[in-house]
Amino acid sequence: MNALAGVMRGKVVLISGGAEGIGCATGRRIVDEGGSVVLGDIQRDKLDAVASELGDRAISVHLDVRDLAQWEAAVKAAQDRFGKLTHLANIAGISEPGAVPEVGLDSWQRTIDINLNGTFYGCRAAIPAIAASGESGAIVNIGSMLALRVGAEFASYCASKAAVTALTKTIALDCAKKGLPIRANTVHPGAIRTPMFQRYLEALPGTVEEVEAMFAANHPMGRVGEAHEVVNAIVFLLSDQASFTTGLDFTVDGGGSFRS
Repeated sequence: MNALAGVMRGKVVLISGGAEGIGCATGRRIVDEGGSVVLGDIQRDKLDAVASELGDRAISVHLDVRDLAQWEAAVKAAQDRFGKLTHLANIAGISEPGAVPEVGLDSWQRTIDINLNGTFYGCRAAIPAIAASGESGAIVNIGSMLALRVGAEFASYCASKAAVTALTKTIALDCAKKGLPIRANTVHPGAIRTPMFQRYLEALPGTVEEVEAMFAANHPMGRVGEAHEVVNAIVFLLSDQASFTTGLDFTVDGGGSFRS
């Protein structure tokens, strides 16, 4: 029996990165829990297929998270289709390796633009709309285990996700100070079995099994996580079951952020 059954009933959630991985899995779960979703992504064919499969409580919108105008259009699409926007899940992101002396400047800028600026733009566009709904709402931003315990060879990724963590806390405090019933929390995944993780498996030296074992070793629980385990945390924090929780760093990393 699902302990969260029906917890998103009547909620309308805008999700970035909705075409695959954690974003897609989050959209599916929210619809299963009775909510409606606006799925945003640049992978339009995949996105449309997911939205079509989910039925009348899902729509797809082209969303390059680096463009504030596209965020504003996505918010309007939610309001036009469902009459309101109540929640936001900033899940779109990239991870490209590189220590400070070696990382390409284009890679650095692209990572900051998508992971940090994209999250900022999403919150900037969504907060007024969530407030206008007249309902309690919530934002979940995706950080990373590497925001809390950095890795030397992931300079841009660590920096962007650490900044997202601080950004989320400022939103939580600002909404509380203004009396807005909008909570903001950060979910920090470890290595999770998604298309992004698959690309690392194929790109790094060694066999797929060897590379996965290397990632698994960074988690005291000794394995890579699954997308649904992150989705469980996202949906809990979006739901009213977390109604007194804001500004939280919620780790889904098998203990990786505090490993010895």
